[in-house]
Amino acid sequence: MASRILHRLRHALTGEGERDGLAGCSSEAEEFPESSELEDDTEGLSTRLSGTLSFTSNDEEEEGEEEDDEDIGVAGQGQPPEPDLLGEDTEDAEHSPPTERRGSNLLTRQLQELWRKSRGSFVPQRLLFEVTSANVVSERNSKYVLYTIYLIRAGQFDKAPACISRRYSDFERLNRHLRRRFCGDMASVSFPRKRLRRNFAAETIAKRSRAFEQFLSHLHSLPEIRRSADYLEFFFLRDLQAAQSLTCSGRYPEALATWANAHQLQERLGACRSGHFLLTLAGLAVCHQELGQAGEAHAACERALCLLEAQDSHPLLAPFLQAHIRLSWVLGRDKRQAEARLQRLQEAGGVEMHPPTLKELLIKQPLP
Repeated sequence: MASRILHRLRHALTGEGERDGLAGCSSEAEEFPESSELEDDTEGLSTRLSGTLSFTSNDEEEEGEEEDDEDIGVAGQGQPPEPDLLGEDTEDAEHSPPTERRGSNLLTRQLQELWRKSRGSFVPQRLLFEVTSANVVSERNSKYVLYTIYLIRAGQFDKAPACISRRYSDFERLNRHLRRRFCGDMASVSFPRKRLRRNFAAETIAKRSRAFEQFLSHLHSLPEIRRSADYLEFFFLRDLQAAQSLTCSGRYPEALATWANAHQLQERLGACRSGHFLLTLAGLAVCHQELGQAGEAHAACERALCLLEAQDSHPLLAPFLQAHIRLSWVLGRDKRQAEARLQRLQEAGGVEMHPPTLKELLIKQPLP
């Protein structure tokens, strides 16, 4: 027994285990040279997602892939380390002299407090981005990974969560446009690099998912970028285009769900005073009205009129007033204030005597 303990002690002192571990790390680094740039490893990400990160392809390597938007690597990250990394000083302190240990613990607490403060102010609006699934999609002549991302308000329960589904080319386009307009701010933002192999392996997809979460979080922490049209439209412009198309073709239940998701996205992103948001309210009002939901349509009109309170020349004002008057009559509510405002606008020559309806404007409104 004693000889066995001595053997283990000698083995530990020679550092053989450490050399073996370094060798293992070296081989992994050759296969994934960028992996050290991520805050979390693949196993940690999969555990955090609790099984919601799904992979629908094999782990086989894809040679000669023609879908260039999946030739990506793992992101370099410029964010603060996680608390467990800062806590490593505590383990070493157990084997240190008492004075040294007290100093180490104090330093660790100071670092952790600094981390908490920086983390708390990193995303001013407390908006989190979480990749909940990453599925391989095979189409006629292409194959790509579609990432589903939820926008979550920290510390709140969302009854109607907002989500988007994007592929690498969408992220790459956003990154390119932002770097062109905000080269100074974007200098500190890392973006996943391209790869030539193992694009559809589960491990690679998990690392990319984490990289995209961090990419969006970093962008959202920069005020100028967070308010830019390129950043905002990345999230909801596609939903608006789809909702408009569904509304024009009379598929109101599907259109309503798409308008509602666009509405949730804009609320979470703080984009509730734009023309896009008024168009979204118009879409909600039209779809609710077509589905016989007069109360919900009336509420959408009321919110739009509150936003247009100081704007007498907006092209959507008269249609919203008309819809509000008609819905108020159906619901038996007071419509005199809306009628008086519409009459004043018509007498001042600000609007036509017979302005187009919300539905007509919605169909004609061009979206980029």
